[in-house]
Amino acid sequence: MKIFSSDQIALIDKATIDNQHINDYELVVRVARNLFRWIKSNFQLRNQKVKIFAGEGNNGNDAIALAALLGGKNISIELFLLSPDKKNWSPTRKQLIEELYIFGSVRMKGVSSVEDIPSIGKDEIIIDGIFGTGINRPVTGVFAEVIRTINRSSATVISIDLPGGLPAEFARENDESAVVRANFTLTLEFPKLCLFFRENHKYVGEWVVLPVGLDTTIMEELDTPYSMIDQEVVGNILKPRGKFSHKGDYGHGFLVAGSFGMGGAAVLAAKAAMRSGLGLLTVHVPQRLYHIMQVSVPEAICTVDPSDNIFTACHMESQYGYRSDSYGNDLKRFRAVAVGPGIGKAPETVEALKALLAGCDKPMVLDADAINIISSHQELLRLVPPGSVLTPHPGEFARIAGEYNDTRDGVVMQMEFSKKHNVIIVLKGANTTVSTPDGKVWFNPAGNPGMATAGSGDVLGGVILGLLTQGYPATDSAIAGVFLHSLAGDLAAAQKGEASLVAGDIVDHLGEAFVRSLKNRTIS
Repeated sequence: MKIFSSDQIALIDKATIDNQHINDYELVVRVARNLFRWIKSNFQLRNQKVKIFAGEGNNGNDAIALAALLGGKNISIELFLLSPDKKNWSPTRKQLIEELYIFGSVRMKGVSSVEDIPSIGKDEIIIDGIFGTGINRPVTGVFAEVIRTINRSSATVISIDLPGGLPAEFARENDESAVVRANFTLTLEFPKLCLFFRENHKYVGEWVVLPVGLDTTIMEELDTPYSMIDQEVVGNILKPRGKFSHKGDYGHGFLVAGSFGMGGAAVLAAKAAMRSGLGLLTVHVPQRLYHIMQVSVPEAICTVDPSDNIFTACHMESQYGYRSDSYGNDLKRFRAVAVGPGIGKAPETVEALKALLAGCDKPMVLDADAINIISSHQELLRLVPPGSVLTPHPGEFARIAGEYNDTRDGVVMQMEFSKKHNVIIVLKGANTTVSTPDGKVWFNPAGNPGMATAGSGDVLGGVILGLLTQGYPATDSAIAGVFLHSLAGDLAAAQKGEASLVAGDIVDHLGEAFVRSLKNRTIS
């Protein structure tokens, strides 16, 4: 699902009116009906006090039309117009206001000064139609005071499209006290970029994409660097298996993971890779982890490092009966390679990683300690094969790319890093972002706080390796891998609870995540 800028949203609204042969009033009423359905389904309003604040633009018109629909159901509504001067009303607003007089249950009042602002009780419901996506500067004057009054209350706040005062894109200067703190944000047709920023969670609350039937043709034509990952996107990536396929069709993957005391990272990544559909998996571990790996993941082939405790080399002697001094020759048998979970940062491991990078001519998955090593030895970046997938958490990304101030800075830096180094960055966290060398960024809304647990990242690396090994392009492997990992986490949390979730639970629910995503596949 694409994420559009404010200017593009205006174009989409206009195209909807032109192509569907409707007028502005009809579009506003359509939006209001969808808002009404959601509110009616989620709230009992009969005995509630409902206050609606309507600003100057289309967002305010949506709020006025919603007031009429609620009033038509004999729900007591107080509507406050933050643009009470009739000389500034559009024809659509005039028509909407005229209709309000039909409903005696809607009481309307203009707000021109601080003295006009009503008090708000803690048990009331507030509907915010103050700005929507139309604000790109700090809020001042009576508008700011209205927002501060809303925020001082303990009322339940529902914002239309966006919380009032929150810019849709990258805005720097903002008075935090003059941004509505919503409990629910009903964003229209598609998500807005600001919804994915960590700093904005306190304003947005729980957000829901509310379809309102905007023109799909122009949405397909408009280009944007930002998109959201959802089941439709992933369903179109995943391919059903052929009846007569065999394990060779799904590739042979190679995973370098683990060190003494960190065997769990290798086990989790290997299990996740196997659960993600590859045909064969070889795992390279230090000698002390050999028996652990063979018992824990019996489906995997295991090769053993010369070292008891750490990764120092990954020649194939133990499995294939010969020793080669060429990593390139050793790696040819594999369709995809992943390295990093739990390998540590010993000097011998640094040299082994350098040799592995130099000998690999196919996209790799680089995670955890592989990224930490590269951050301390930046010269290794030039050895990373083009199109590789790096999966840092924010701290690891800052070490490899540089410090950044907030989520917005991080997104920009992530885009530039992907383009400069021709790699895919999976920046892990709430709303994990996937940036690609062509300047695109994908936001993942799935997942839950229970996934902030040891080993969760190792599972993600294994899932991406599993998809890459099957022949999915690196970008598709990263996008689908992130979503499937998060969906499995959500399924696990529903069963185990967020507090009790462990990484192994995510692995256990990968199968159901794949089944659900394939069920939602769009057939072209």
